Amino acid sequence: MKNYDAVIIGFGKGGKTLASELAKHGKKVAVIEKSSKMYGGTCINIACIPTKSLVHSADKRKNSETPKEQFYKNAIAKKDELTSLLRNKNFQLLDDQENITVITGEAIFLNDEKIQVKTSEEQLEITAEQFFINTGATPIIPKIDGLENANFIYDSTTLQEREELPEKLIIIGGGYIGLEFAVMYANFGSEVTVIDGNKDFLPKEDRDIAQEALKVMQEKNIKFISNSNVESVENQDDGVIVTYKESNKSNSVFGNAILLATGRKPNTETLGLENTTIKVNDRGAIVVDDSLKTTANNSWALGDVNGGPQFTYISLDDFRIVKNELFGDGSYTKKERNNIPYSVFIEPVLSHVGLNENMAKEKGIDYKVVSMPAAGIPRARIVEQTNGLLKALIDPETNEILGCTLFCEESSEMINIVKVAMDAKLPYTFLRETVFTHPTMSESLNDLFSKVE
Repeated sequence: MKNYDAVIIGFGKGGKTLASELAKHGKKVAVIEKSSKMYGGTCINIACIPTKSLVHSADKRKNSETPKEQFYKNAIAKKDELTSLLRNKNFQLLDDQENITVITGEAIFLNDEKIQVKTSEEQLEITAEQFFINTGATPIIPKIDGLENANFIYDSTTLQEREELPEKLIIIGGGYIGLEFAVMYANFGSEVTVIDGNKDFLPKEDRDIAQEALKVMQEKNIKFISNSNVESVENQDDGVIVTYKESNKSNSVFGNAILLATGRKPNTETLGLENTTIKVNDRGAIVVDDSLKTTANNSWALGDVNGGPQFTYISLDDFRIVKNELFGDGSYTKKERNNIPYSVFIEPVLSHVGLNENMAKEKGIDYKVVSMPAAGIPRARIVEQTNGLLKALIDPETNEILGCTLFCEESSEMINIVKVAMDAKLPYTFLRETVFTHPTMSESLNDLFSKVE
């Protein structure tokens, strides 16, 4: 039996940052990670970093004379080199600390105070005063006839491990992950088809933004089949036949690879939580209060596993909440976290923060709206990326920014400027009058907010 002051299950962003903080305060910490390929967490190994590496590489292919098959292999190798570097760096960052022990194995709760860890060499029992669960999320595998026996089926993790570029890629699911992969593989040279169960493309976005994004993606010859449900998959030669129902009529399409982009769920099924007083909701997420404490007295849950927004920066902010409760005055909780931005790395990047028109109407909030095409931005002309649309909502009473959607080059950087203004409750005139460098994409915020009447 081994005992620690704190045990962190999962090597994600929030967990690894918390481990260092606890160690700094003299706590004896164990970090349990199921796989040696996941040191550093989801973002570094299978999500944000590797996918954005591939997005960047795919975008460069248009200027390359290398055959697409070899170009793709090179991109996969480059991605693997990057993730390996970061994975090793993250492992050493924790394991080199005197008060931290990294244990590679699967953790299962035996009760609220004790876990069992199965490693490749032994089975350990560990007790601790505090437990922090940071096990992330895992892909949702839909129930489709023939799926279990089908070949060439991938999720967002395993497709990145394939070294051969699929000539025809079918993506099941038209959410943000599916769209990022659609653009990425279209740029690599694959023929991409997206089968989406939603009637509307990007249903959470305003229609003008969604239609502009759809137009741009269709210009890349990405085919969209909407309002359709996949009925079955069947092996055929070097690929798979996908049968789907569209308008009560069955159709089929052939692909050399199938990507299941049907969402992710909290990774809690193998934790043995049924042996504890830790509760989960109907989606499998660990139930937490505003300070991220679970229903057990001695445990917290950080990141995707607690059912919050599935972003690595939310996991990091979860760390701040736990840190403030453990070592501060407990004043910073989920209630204080507002205006969460996001970026979807299609081409150009789609970024958003706050309300859009759909949300404002649903909430009965009065607003002014302004928009402008990205083609009017000098920097967009220089970098030859004139597709897109910029849009903002303003409170007519306070002149504060209610929300902003930027579908344009470099929007993932620009949206953070808008968020800071919103958090500071500055009027839109602040961004309208701010002196930005030229020629940049950020200076377009001058023009966008100058349209407010």
